[in-house]
Amino acid sequence: MNELDVLRVFCGPDGRHGNALGVVRDGRTYPDEASRQALAAELGFSETVFVDDPERGVVDIHTPGLRLPFAGHPLVGAAWLLDLEVVNPPAGEVWARHDGEFTWITARPEWAPPRRLQRYASAAEVDALPAPPPGDGWLYAWAWEDEAAGRVRARAFPRRDDGVVEDEATGAAALLLTAELGRALNITQGRGSQILTAPGPGATIEIGGRVRFARSAGFPQSAGFA
Repeated sequence: MNELDVLRVFCGPDGRHGNALGVVRDGRTYPDEASRQALAAELGFSETVFVDDPERGVVDIHTPGLRLPFAGHPLVGAAWLLDLEVVNPPAGEVWARHDGEFTWITARPEWAPPRRLQRYASAAEVDALPAPPPGDGWLYAWAWEDEAAGRVRARAFPRRDDGVVEDEATGAAALLLTAELGRALNITQGRGSQILTAPGPGATIEIGGRVRFARSAGFPQSAGFA
């Protein structure tokens, strides 16, 4: 039996919502990229993390369709679950800290996969978008809710053929938007998830949010889990 933890990352102030994340604590049970990719596709979460070294924080991240060198909500979730100060995805060393109900990671914008950041005139326009909007390529739709306060309304659409129609909370996109705007942000994404960001030293950016357990279970390597 393998152990899978399912977390919700970037939960709202009421502890609800957040983006589902699968964490396989013993990555050795899925020793190659093909087996990991197959499990990530079977689970269907926007990302699944395989922990290869829990003490050094070495992790491997997969969407249902591809491997990622960096992603925000998987690293926040892994740092929270394993109580890490450093997480090591393929992109590089990511520092983490825990501050009350929030877990933060420090990352570089160039680590985030490219995506289109499209500003809309109002939060209502973002809310009214179909899922997904017409077009190709990763879209992060956003609008100011309160520009003076740095409050943003956002929705994210991978628009790729892997079953993820809308991403509930996207740390990498929040990282890119913070770099573009050059200021701290309080982002409400999806149904009610919350992502906090702040520019840091040396062109780094901190990304923070709440993490909650959804469930934990053992499952056979060959069994479906949804």
